[in-house]
Order: sequence, then C-alpha cells, then structure tokens
Amino acid sequence: MGPNKGFMAVIFLLGCMLFITLTTHGWDVYQQSLVLRSTKRQYLRKDLLRKYCAGVNQSLDDLRDIDFKNFIVDDKHGIIYCYIPKVACTNWKRTLIALNNSEPYPDPMSFEHNWVHHFDRFKLLKDFPQAERKAKLNHYTKFLFVRDPFVRLISAYRDKMQQYNQYFYEGYVRVILQFYKNLTNLPYNHEVAKERGLQPSFYNFIQYLLDPKTEKKEPFEPHWRQMFRLCHPCLVEYDLVGHQETLQEDAQELLKILKLEDDIKFPPSYENMTSRNSVEDWFQSVPLEDRRKLYKLYERDFLLFGYRRPSELLDE
Repeated sequence: MGPNKGFMAVIFLLGCMLFITLTTHGWDVYQQSLVLRSTKRQYLRKDLLRKYCAGVNQSLDDLRDIDFKNFIVDDKHGIIYCYIPKVACTNWKRTLIALNNSEPYPDPMSFEHNWVHHFDRFKLLKDFPQAERKAKLNHYTKFLFVRDPFVRLISAYRDKMQQYNQYFYEGYVRVILQFYKNLTNLPYNHEVAKERGLQPSFYNFIQYLLDPKTEKKEPFEPHWRQMFRLCHPCLVEYDLVGHQETLQEDAQELLKILKLEDDIKFPPSYENMTSRNSVEDWFQSVPLEDRRKLYKLYERDFLLFGYRRPSELLDE
C-alpha cells in the first residue's frame, strides 16, 4: 500500500470512529431528553391530581371491598395495577401474566386476547384483608393508564355496542334498542340480532348514559364508568400515571421504575381506529345540550387527568 493510500485509510478509520462516537453521544443525549421529558410529564400529572383532589373528604377506609375490584396485585414484583377498560388493559394484563412466568419471560403477545380477560390467576386487592391491603398500597409500585374520556366512550361504543357478544346484548344493547330506539319484538340471541343488523346508534348510547334511570338501576358498566370511580386517584397515591396518548414512553418509564426494562418489552402500539381527530365526526349526531350534559358527567375525568375541555363540541 502506497503512502497516500495508507494515509487515506487512517483518515477513513478516524472518520468512522468519530461518526460512531458522535452517533452514540447523540443517541445518549436523545435518551436523556426522553427521560427528562417523561419525568417532567409525571410531575405535572401528579401535581394536577393533588390540585383537584385537595379538600376531598374521604379516605381509603371509606371504600368497600368491591371498590378495589380493578386493582391487580403482583406480589412477585411488588406491583399494583388499576386497570381501566379501553385503555391498553389487554396488553398490560398480558405483560403481568408474562412477568409471573419464569425468566426469560415469554413475549406478552403470545397470550391470546380473550384468554387474558378470563385469566383466573390474577390476585385482586379486594380479596386481601384490610390491613394487608393497606400495607401493599403503602409499599408496592402503583400505576394506572387513562385516556381522553370522550375517545374512550367512542371506543367502548364500537367494541360493545357494535361488536357485542351475548352478555352485552342481553344486558345493554337490547335495553337501549327498546328504550331509545323504540324497537319491539327483539330477538334474545345476539347472533340473530347481528344478522338483522340491529345495533344502537352512537346517540342512543349517549341517551342511555344520560338517563338518570340508568345509574339508579346499577352503577355504570366498567367499560364506560368514569375512570376516577374505578381507580380512586384522590385516595391512592400512584407512582405512575400513564396516558394512552403517550403509551409507549410511559410504559418504558414504568419498566425502568420496576428495573425490568431489560427483561421484558411492552407490546407495540397499533394505530387505533378511535382517534381524537375523529371525535367531532362521532358527535355530529348528538345535540349540543346532550354533549354538554355528557361533559358534566365525565368532567372529573377531564380535570383530574389533564384532558382538554373539547370546546369545539361544547361551545356554540
């Protein structure tokens, strides 16, 4: 090799080393910025809860056993997860099931969607004696994930009013069709109803939610019950408040808190058909006065979890 070629080879090698150094440094800086952004986001979310929970005249002792029905306990890792239907709860349940296997942990996505919701090995906080319950709440890492309340309602409608099974048909869809669509002689079987194309409109669903008789009969079904009623954020001091809108970053933050980020990966997010951009389209059929009533019904979820008041739906 001639002197010029040797010199060029050294220059090339140095250039490669410099590129790798700068790239690695740039990646480290990027990662650090994500951590800082996530930490700041958590501080703001918890600060908001403190603000809107100030003056709440209630304690954990006032809650009944059934009020802890949505709290999953993982004693192995010291975790309490309050799950909210329609907010990534399937993938979090998959992840918790994976974590309760031996290492190396299986891929959470290897667990079938419907099976995880019938998984009978989850421990629920409601089943523990009160003293033990308090101790776990004091010492375990507690988290929940929330979502824009109106987007969550649309997702619940699509899932349970359009793609209903026998349980949701009998208990909810059939009732809504009778009382708010004024249909009679409805079939008792959900498959027959689907064949006939029977389903409530989105406005019928909203009418059902706004009807005072609905909650006089029984509390809202968890898929559309207010999030604060499921997870009691003014009484439980959460270590992480995750949002569906920042799901992957928040999931990674939680795994870091648990020191599990190198052991398991939270399943990837797929683009959801229920986006915030489509909310106005869904609410076109809902009169302005009913939109305002619906907002009042879910206002605490908007305020506690920092979701913007949808003025485009509520103001004339």
